[in-house]
Amino acid sequence: MNEDTRLWLIRHAPVAGPAGVIYGDDAPADTSDTTKLATLRARLPGGAASFASPAVRTLATAAALGLRPVAEANFREQDFGDWTGRRHDDLARELGIVYRDFWDAPASSKPPGGESFAEQIVRVREGLAKLPGGDVILVVHSGTVRAALAIALDLPPESALRFTIDPLSLTRIDRIAGGWRVGGVNG
Repeated sequence: MNEDTRLWLIRHAPVAGPAGVIYGDDAPADTSDTTKLATLRARLPGGAASFASPAVRTLATAAALGLRPVAEANFREQDFGDWTGRRHDDLARELGIVYRDFWDAPASSKPPGGESFAEQIVRVREGLAKLPGGDVILVVHSGTVRAALAIALDLPPESALRFTIDPLSLTRIDRIAGGWRVGGVNG
């Protein structure tokens, strides 16, 4: 990432599906809250470069905001591997202690066939390094925003997982003169 980069990180619209599911890239977004989308759109800088996770819900959210982002795989949500598409309560019932142990150390634990949050941070760092200078809008996932905050604040992965990142929220992070500045989280 070049100097003087102003990141406008947007979490995608809510998933249009049942609650309690670990969604994959094909989960659709509920972009029906046109008032919230218009308010968010008005806060974004004009003429900014835009990027998004290649997930259906991030691309649909970007389109609802009037953006035409470049899809960047490094900004995907954490890969939950074999657990993707499954309900949390079903996994808890089926896996018992294995599932509980994952959530006791979620930053370093890895679902079968998936990745840890710590690994997601490495991937997001690679994506951020490719971004141009100036204003850059990212339409991504809550985990991606948390990973960017971990990078900007030099936080251990466990601490970054404490941030709440709501659907259609805006987080502002700047990289200026080789350092980072956080302008707001979950706004």
